[in-house]
Amino acid sequence: MRFEANGDSRKEVHTIVKINNILGARQFARISFDYNRSFQQVEIPLVRISHVHGGTSEVLPSAVTDTPNPAVEQFPAYQEVRVKSVRILGLQEGDTIEYRVITTTTKHPLAPDFWLEHSFDRSGQVFEEHYDLDLPASRQVQAYISPCTPAAKKDQEGEGDSARVIYRWSLSASTPKGTGTASERTEPDVVSTTYSSWEQFATRIGERLIPNRAAADELGPKAKEIVRGEMPSVNWIAPLYDFVSQKIKTVDLPLGATGFRTRPAAEILSSGYATPEDKFALFAALVKNCCGVQAGLVHTTETIALGGLPRPNVFDHLLARVSYPSVSLWMDLNLEVAPYGVIPSRFRSKPALLVEPDSNEIWAQVLIELPVAGFQKVTVDASLDDEGKLTAKVRYTMRGDNELLLRAAFHQTAKDKWKDVANLLALSDGFRGQVTSVETSDPMETKEPFTVEYELTQAKFVDWAKKPVRIPALLPQIGLPDPPGKAGPGEAAPKIELGTPLEVQTSLTLHLPAGTVVQTPAGTTVTRDYATFISKYSATQNTVTASRHINFLKREIPAERATDYNAFLRAVQNDQAQLFVLVPPSEAGKPETKP
Repeated sequence: MRFEANGDSRKEVHTIVKINNILGARQFARISFDYNRSFQQVEIPLVRISHVHGGTSEVLPSAVTDTPNPAVEQFPAYQEVRVKSVRILGLQEGDTIEYRVITTTTKHPLAPDFWLEHSFDRSGQVFEEHYDLDLPASRQVQAYISPCTPAAKKDQEGEGDSARVIYRWSLSASTPKGTGTASERTEPDVVSTTYSSWEQFATRIGERLIPNRAAADELGPKAKEIVRGEMPSVNWIAPLYDFVSQKIKTVDLPLGATGFRTRPAAEILSSGYATPEDKFALFAALVKNCCGVQAGLVHTTETIALGGLPRPNVFDHLLARVSYPSVSLWMDLNLEVAPYGVIPSRFRSKPALLVEPDSNEIWAQVLIELPVAGFQKVTVDASLDDEGKLTAKVRYTMRGDNELLLRAAFHQTAKDKWKDVANLLALSDGFRGQVTSVETSDPMETKEPFTVEYELTQAKFVDWAKKPVRIPALLPQIGLPDPPGKAGPGEAAPKIELGTPLEVQTSLTLHLPAGTVVQTPAGTTVTRDYATFISKYSATQNTVTASRHINFLKREIPAERATDYNAFLRAVQNDQAQLFVLVPPSEAGKPETKP
């Protein structure tokens, strides 16, 4: 890997792979490389196969294809984002593939800055690995090299502006690659960057993402049209969010695939589609007419090391934060169906890098609380016939995290596949059987709670020949967080995380064959300051009713209350394990036979 002082780079990868089995043959039947044609070029000068039974062959140029990334096939403005692929047919166990790939980057949108990270193989699948990093000595480059994988050699070559610093590694499968300390695990094995600080990085990215005053003024008339002529105020934010979120289709490219280069707002409006960066730029230009706006860069899978080296590829998602004297709200513009101010739970409490020129605040924690109270109401109307067949209609009404998950799932799934989504929902709630129909409210109508209703049938749900028949309450299983494990030596006991406050109400009406006698379990009431649980069960004239109501009131409780929480957990679990006893009409009048 070689970088130039102006930010240009050349990456050459030479790989030799032995195919050990049919899975390996399938994996390497096509090898693909992502790139952006506007500032990168990919060459594949060599693909050679050494066959296990002797002889070699080289892949012809006709086997190489260069196509738009599948995510942009329908979006012409982004077809510079591409995939170069090579088809390798007829691979067999024992064959060896050798290929070279050269990627050159010229005039990257963020040049002259550059960055790199690399982690060495720890799977044991790579027999030998050589890595060279060639940097210009004339640039101030911050570098991190893990003490677990120190460079075997560091050379300095040339003088003056042509001076180079070259690091070299030579590792094998037997080379120890320890996991390092907790702080060392936050970084890859090798990191280099020309950004001197997170503040500098935020400023550079902000110059790309945050529109200037002229762009905002140009969109002033469009903003007033969207908000129906209302005077600029905090009341503009929600309709502008709804417009950009829902009316501009999200092009699902990885963050940074376009080099953080954004299109003109007028072009985005006319096309009706945009990457996450472009959606933010459009939203920022519209909102800038009434208040401030910031981009928040977050990482979804792990906590970012705030002391780590600054570079863009540690982030994989972009949020928006608007600021007004009475409002500071986080938004995700990309899901298209997220209610105003609701963001996926995986982002909440994460550190976000705030991107805005001249901002005094660099890092902020994404808000934990939802702008709406989370609730979930589930009603089950079911019937059981003389043959033991169960027919049930299940209806969900919800707000909060589960609402967003289901909105996104149905929005992203073709309608003819909705039964598959409903089947997964039914299984997750403990229902068995076949979903025969499903309906939902419009996923885009985010101002109202989301509703899902499906019908389910299960033949031979009960066998009336068994005496007595025992069935569970046909209600979704209420999931509670597991109690924390024991702390290790010298470690403080962890808090008990209950999650986002949520109220769950479930109710059942079950119609039985005439004359069926029912024995119902006893209800349960458990009250704590962090959660409450109430269940009720009854039966009258061939109809069973059941309800469970749990309300999580706090997000977490101290570790020292683990015993109390375990008692609460057991009470709820024991209640959910209770069964109804059914005696069919043919047996209802008979005296009980003692064993």
